[in-house]
Amino acid sequence: MITRMSHLFLRTLRDDPADAEVASHKLLVRAGYVRRIAPGVYSWLPLGLRVLRQIERVVREEMNSIGAQEISLPALLPRDPYETTNRWTEYGDGLFRLQDRKGGDYLLGPTHEEMFALTVKGEYNSYKDFPVTLYQIQTKYRDEERPRAGILRGREFVMKDSYSFDLTDEGLAQSYKAHRDAYERIFTRLGVKYVIVSATSGAMGGSASEEFLADSPAGEDTYVRCLESGYAANVEAVKTLAPAPLPIEGQPEAVVHDTPDTPTIDSLVSVASELLGREVHASETLKNILVKVRQPGGEWELLGIGIPGDREVDDKRLEASLEPAEVELLTDADFEANPFLVKGYIGPKALLDNGVRYLVDPRVVDGTSWITGADEHGKHVFGLVAGRDFTPDGTIEAAEVRDGDPSPDGAGPLVSARGIEIGHVFQLGRKYTDAFEVDVLGENGKPVRPTMGSYGIGVSRLVAVVAEQQHDDKGLRWPSEIAPFDVHLVIANKDEQAREGAENLAEELSNAGLEVLLDDRKASPGVKFKDSELLGMPLVVVVGRGFADGKVEIRDRFSGEAEEVPVGDAVRHVLGR
Repeated sequence: MITRMSHLFLRTLRDDPADAEVASHKLLVRAGYVRRIAPGVYSWLPLGLRVLRQIERVVREEMNSIGAQEISLPALLPRDPYETTNRWTEYGDGLFRLQDRKGGDYLLGPTHEEMFALTVKGEYNSYKDFPVTLYQIQTKYRDEERPRAGILRGREFVMKDSYSFDLTDEGLAQSYKAHRDAYERIFTRLGVKYVIVSATSGAMGGSASEEFLADSPAGEDTYVRCLESGYAANVEAVKTLAPAPLPIEGQPEAVVHDTPDTPTIDSLVSVASELLGREVHASETLKNILVKVRQPGGEWELLGIGIPGDREVDDKRLEASLEPAEVELLTDADFEANPFLVKGYIGPKALLDNGVRYLVDPRVVDGTSWITGADEHGKHVFGLVAGRDFTPDGTIEAAEVRDGDPSPDGAGPLVSARGIEIGHVFQLGRKYTDAFEVDVLGENGKPVRPTMGSYGIGVSRLVAVVAEQQHDDKGLRWPSEIAPFDVHLVIANKDEQAREGAENLAEELSNAGLEVLLDDRKASPGVKFKDSELLGMPLVVVVGRGFADGKVEIRDRFSGEAEEVPVGDAVRHVLGR
């Protein structure tokens, strides 16, 4: 098929959009692939839609290859199923909620576990029907507080979500592996550089959980890996390697010291070094942070979190550890209502004495000695020993993970990198089949409850991911598997004979089964060449001055290499690449 640029609905831009932060956003807008409608909401123009459909094709082929069957569920969903699983509340402000004219509550689907479980319940009732895997490629909606980076993080996006239903845990493990393998094939075909990391399940629930992250400095996800062992995990899923407990017997008693004007760790370290006559490190101090948490449908409660003073709280790790509870920092009003909380000087004693739940970093093991707040303004306690002077209510993974931290498998240090989440696989278990009492008749005549897996791929996000990883300083560079067109044929010669030769060549390429974008516009060669680089087709064929000598130029958009070939051999050269 031949598409003429003189007829193509396309307008390229020379300047980056003002709100663009990352390369993919700039280039997809400049090249006329997408256009912004509202924050986090984009239109797909012809070229962008072609890439999106190509990615969908690859995803469908690989999903079908593992026996998955495609269905399509509505995006507009009733409240009741999500109320049954508590996710109407758990999703918080991220859910688009609305009412119909009769006052009925609905939502725009952020994910469809409930609907798939109910669909299977409505259709299947015997063990003979299982296992089954269903999937859809559907538009999802999440009210992102800060949509950014174009289609990398939007409020409306296209996602492939599939769900496996098995009668045994062994069957679930097989379905999980089949999806995991299919994902690897998908991302390899798309030319995406990725890593598989351990992850948390979040509001989805379930046990085994892995993320596929595309390597990119533009990524919002930080992950870590151990080069010695191959361990890799999203920072939210990293488990701190706790030290062994220390003996408590023989340790000196805790002593309260005057430490005026020391509300920060830096100021405390300075004063403590003077008092003890040695260099005190921030890692010897215990920093206590107060937040308030609220379980879905519950009341706000205070929570104290103790971490070594040389660490900061990682908000994502904190939220993942407390999910599905909401988390907020305390306000001045909260401190006024709880006068035992002395800003800058909070210690474990006041928290525990006043019934505030107190969770500590796993490094705070029995026998470790700390400098921490004495619950009085201008005072700290030195030598407060965990397990002797205070006993926390448990541990929490809330402190930042840093390069050089020991890997949880003990094999070596961790190093960090940035990535974009492109896929996530969960072993959900029976959370949703329990919620809806999805039972079928087993082989022995007794009821059996299926176990589920949930597997997502960000289809529209992958358009931006490929653009992010594959572009250069001239523009986009699409892999042949998903390029809008196979060949970009540029007429760079005003000679009528050359134009006629280009038309004939386009016809030959089309007859050979290739999708051809023919730049037949009455524009200068310079403009056409710049657009060919910006649009990013894998091969560019130029009918230019060499046509008079019976030659055309073939340019490889990835390598930048170019060669002249006889016009009669052009199709063969293109097909051979």
